[in-house]
Parts: sequence; structure tokens; C-alpha cells
Amino acid sequence: MDFDGGKRVFNRLGPNQQTDNRNQKVCFHWRAGNCNRFPCPFLHRELTAPANGTASSKRPYGFATDDQRSTMARRGGGGFNTWGRGGGGRGGNVLNNNVVKKDKLCNFWVQGSCSYGEKCRYLHSWCTGGCFAMLTQLEGHQKVVSGIALPVGSDKLYTGSRDETVRVWDCQSGQCAGVIKVGGEVGCMLSEGPWMFVGLPNLVKAWNVQTSAELSLNGPVGQVYSLVVGNDLLFAGTQIWVFEDESCKDGSILAWKYNAASNCFEPAASLQGHTSAVVTLVVGANRLYSGSMDKSIRVWNLENLQCLQTLTDHRDVVMSVLCWDQFLLSCSLDKTIKVWAATESGNLEVTYTHNEDHVC
Repeated sequence: MDFDGGKRVFNRLGPNQQTDNRNQKVCFHWRAGNCNRFPCPFLHRELTAPANGTASSKRPYGFATDDQRSTMARRGGGGFNTWGRGGGGRGGNVLNNNVVKKDKLCNFWVQGSCSYGEKCRYLHSWCTGGCFAMLTQLEGHQKVVSGIALPVGSDKLYTGSRDETVRVWDCQSGQCAGVIKVGGEVGCMLSEGPWMFVGLPNLVKAWNVQTSAELSLNGPVGQVYSLVVGNDLLFAGTQIWVFEDESCKDGSILAWKYNAASNCFEPAASLQGHTSAVVTLVVGANRLYSGSMDKSIRVWNLENLQCLQTLTDHRDVVMSVLCWDQFLLSCSLDKTIKVWAATESGNLEVTYTHNEDHVC
């Protein structure tokens, strides 16, 4: 038996509340919520105030008397918090039981092991922010709006619809400033630098909003559902791809690279693997993530464009994928939102599943 270990545990917890605390210290890692020492030689509880109400000024986590607290208040010092330090430091301050949250997710909460509860200085929620208020309603499209883009530095908002038009809206007045007939249903839109890309049946339209140049990117067959830029490449999720021998393959991702010398986008690659239309794309951490009607998510290396992993936990069409912090989020017609995190091997695994009453 580990008698020494038992002694350390006894010293850490104390035989009773009357033990002299002057020679004991509270575990710094326990305060931060991540002590993994067992047994730990330090206290895993807060010290009770000394009977005479005094404490050494050299002690980093000493107790303040009423006079000390009032002095700090006059000097503008922050209130004391559960970390044993005064306010004004790095996040996690507590004043009058109100926790100032850091804009970072609590990893212990994700794993279901955070012991701080509402007093934790990190987020215990997948969403933040207050309520949203509608400023105005933009009316004009006759069918479903399938794409929205707001170029950086522009005062114009662009919307695309299944009614085969792109509308331009003045951000100040909310009035429609123009209607562009594109000759096909808009599947998606993307703004990148001066370029506006519109996914259409059998092609991608590209407009330079600064020079008014217009280009057509050929190659896709069927509707283009998704667009994203990564590693200086434009990727398009397509419905069908036709090879030179006229054979067909569902669910390809096409890539183009911009040639500044010739002012055109040149075909760079086609990524094969999905067995149905690719409806969503996102880039993050040198990876391209694609969601498809084949119910899967594929992870691609942006350097060599090779598929690294196929995620098959969804039971229906994957409608959207999103990179957030160190997580990948996905939603599906199976009425679930899944949160994926990387394991030690580098592969993604589901760490959280949220069930919705309605289709995502």
C-alpha cells in the first residue's frame, strides 16, 4: 500500500476544517480546472480565512481584509474572483457572481468534465451573442434565394435565385439597384477579392466588380451547388462530371487557378470520390471539406488534393459544413448537427451530436 500517497492525500484535504492553513497551498492547476496529479500534494479546496483575519502580503493568494478591499476599491482595483486574484488580469474574472467569459470554448465542457459550471471563464455553449433584429426585408426575387454575397469594401449586396437572376442591392437604402439575368438557376454565390462567382447549370460565371470583366468557367455538367477558394484555387462542387470518353461520374469537385497574365481561370484538377452531387464546401487548416448528397463528408489535402478521410456518420444528405475554432461542424437532412474534432492520429471523430426537431 502507498502509505506516503495516503499521507499526501490526508495533508491535501486536511483532517477537519479546524486545521491550520498557514502552511498549506491551494493547487494552482485545480483552480484552472486541469489538475491531473493523483494524489496532489496541494489543496483542492479554497482556504478558510485565518481566525485573526490577517495574511502575509507575500502570499500570492492571500486573503484580503475589509480594509484592504476598500483600499483596492478606492484605487480602482477590480473585485476578487474565484481564481484568488484581483480583477484586471486576463479573462475569467468574477465580480458580484457575474463571470466575464473568454471568447473560447471550454474543452472540458465539450468532454463533459468541467467542474466549474456557470463560474467557468470559458464558453459552455456552441453559440454566443444576443438577439438579432431585422432591419429590412429585400423583396424582388420570384423564387428561392440560393446565394448571397457581400464583397469586402462594397456598398452593394448581391443575391442569386432559382428565378435565374442576380439582384444588386444598395446597402444604404435597401433598394434594388439592378437585375442581372444569368440564363440559369443560381446554385450558389461566392465573393473573393474583386471577383464575384455564380454557380449555374454547366458553368461558373465570374465577374470582376472593379473592372466589369466577365468570364465563363466551363467544365461542370449539371448544377454547381457550392464554391470555395483555398490555396489560390477556386473549387466548385458539381452535380455530374463527364470524362473525355463520355462516361459520367456523379459528385465531382472541379478546381481552377487564376492566370493573371492571361486574365483567365485555367482548369487545375478534378477531385473524384463522392458518388452524388457535392452541395457544400469549406476550407480550413490546409484542408478542403466537402459534403454530399451521398451522405458523406470527405477531407482533402489542399497541397496534393488527395482524399485523407471519409466521414460517414450522417444518415442523410449533408447540407452544410463549417470550420469553427478547432472543430468541424456539419448539418444534415437526418435532423442532426455534428461536431467533429481531431484525435491524436489526426483523424476526425464525432465529439457531439445535436438533434433538431426540424430538418437542417
